[in-house]
Formats: sequence, structure tokens, C-alpha cells
Amino acid sequence: MSRHTFRCIDGHTAGNPVRLVVEGKPDLNGASMSERRQDFLARYDWIRTGLCFEPRGHDMMSGGFFYPPTAPEADVGILFIETSGCLPMCGHGTIGIVTFGIENNLIRPRTPGRFIAEVPAGKIELDYIQQGDRVRSVRIRNVPSYLAAENISIDVPGFGPLTLDIAYGGNFYAIIEPRDAFTGLDDLGAARVLQLSPIIRQLVRDKVEPVHPLDPTIRGVSHVLWADKPKTSGASARNAVFYGDKAIDRSPCGTGTSARMAHLHAKGRLRLGEAFIHESYILSRFTGRVEAETEIGGQPAIIPSIEGSAIATGRNEIWIDTEDPFAHGFQVV
Repeated sequence: MSRHTFRCIDGHTAGNPVRLVVEGKPDLNGASMSERRQDFLARYDWIRTGLCFEPRGHDMMSGGFFYPPTAPEADVGILFIETSGCLPMCGHGTIGIVTFGIENNLIRPRTPGRFIAEVPAGKIELDYIQQGDRVRSVRIRNVPSYLAAENISIDVPGFGPLTLDIAYGGNFYAIIEPRDAFTGLDDLGAARVLQLSPIIRQLVRDKVEPVHPLDPTIRGVSHVLWADKPKTSGASARNAVFYGDKAIDRSPCGTGTSARMAHLHAKGRLRLGEAFIHESYILSRFTGRVEAETEIGGQPAIIPSIEGSAIATGRNEIWIDTEDPFAHGFQVV
């Protein structure tokens, strides 16, 4: 028998789960967090599936590990895991992982209240507000985000025609606004989001494969963002983000909010410096902002920021035992 032990801090960011693996992470090869991500996927993806899939996780589970950074200016490296894969960047995950790390003295920024994290998608700057032992909020200055493709037309069986755009905010998103067959989230409902999104994602993948201009390992649409008008006072917009095989993000989604802001800014519908209060399906909020205009690979982009908060719900010790027939997890799809 071989038993692998993982000690974790569990919690959530704006309702979406975050599992910070404190002990048990593997040693990885690579001169950057992007290369370490590829090494993890090649040799240790069973850790991700074992910790995120049933019976130790669930369809929405996500989390990550701290690693020493490869960039000298960075304070910490972060590798993400979730049911949809080992993502280049995860906004809600970063907010949760950083919150739990600071509150439990697992990371010590060189400058209190501010630090740099190296993630597979690049380096991100973070600010946080701490009161006593609690981190009240984390603001991420995310990777350059941009509109990748426009006016992609598909015909969804049993639903109808859709015209959508693709934007990047750390992952590539198919962004669907209310038009054509989509009349709004309340009309659609969560069950239909879960039913239609994997079909739409595959139809989009069959038509176009966006590739990050600086890192070709980041490619293809992985998420579907259903955009809608806000539901509560003071909000700018609402969304439901589909990821993995059957997950709706309970948070407004950090990389999704970044992609949406890049999309709106490129369309002339969100100004530089304007606050963007983004609601999730369950009406939790992130505050986004277009911090700066830039370019990436010769095309216009923005530097977005996302601010939110996370709550730790407890610690646990998880075993992955080689004698367990479900050691590497399973999904019921």
C-alpha cells in the first residue's frame, strides 16, 4: 500500500470553493511557472484529479499550491488545480489562496500589503487589506487581457443560432451576450447553462482555436461566459461562467471578469479607470477596473484589476491511497 497525504486549508471566494494544499505538493521541473505547469500535467495530474474530483472533491472544486518563484522579483509562485485542469491563471483561486496563505503565515510579502505572484500565465501584482489576523480583501492586477475574436456564428441544436466573441483574461472565454436565442440568465436557468455550455464550447472549438501570442501552451476556449444585465442595485453586469464538464462558477470569476472587461473596453463600452461591479449567478460580487491600456503580441489589450474577498472554512487531511479503486477520482457526467 502507498498512501499520499495532503494537508489543506479549505474555503471559498465569493461562494466558489478554494482548496489550498499546504503539504504534499510534488517537486516540479521548469524554469518558469508555465514550464512547471507542463511538468505537473505530464507527471502529477493524478493529484489534481484525486483532490478535485469525487470522492474527495466535487464538480466545482478548485485550489492550488505555493511554490518558490522562478522570477527574482516575485514573492511567491502559484500553481492552480481544478476540475477543468491546471489553469494558467485563476482569479477567484488567487484571492482565496493568497488570503489563506497570509492569514496562516505561509507567505510573507517583502512589502506588507503588496506583493508579486508568479503564475503560469505570467506575473501578477496584488494588494491586500489586512485587519488583525484577517485579510479583508485582495486586489489582483491581472495579466494583459484582450479581445481575441469577434462575431463567431454557431447553431446550437435544440436552442438556436448564437453569435459570440472570444476574449482572454488568463484563460480564453466564449462570451455570449443576450441576443439571438439567448434572452437572459433568468430565462435560461442554471440547468440549461450546464446543458448547453459544453455543446457551445465544442462548436466554438471546432471553428476557431485562439492561441496566446507569447505562450503557445495557452490555447483554445476553456470557459463559456453567459453575460447579462445586473440584478441588484449598484452592479454593472451579471454573468454565469461555465467551466470543466459541469460547473458554474459561484463567484463572478476573476479571469472571466478580466476577459469581459477586455471585451467591453475593446467595444468602447467600458472606459479606462471605470469601476465594473460584476455579479455572479448567486449575486456575489467582484469589483473590476481597466487599470491601463497596453498591447500584447502587437494587438490592443488592457491591464485589468479584480478585487474580492475569501473566507477559510477549515483544515483537512486528505489521503490518496493506491489501494483505493477511486484513488485518482471520478466524475459522473
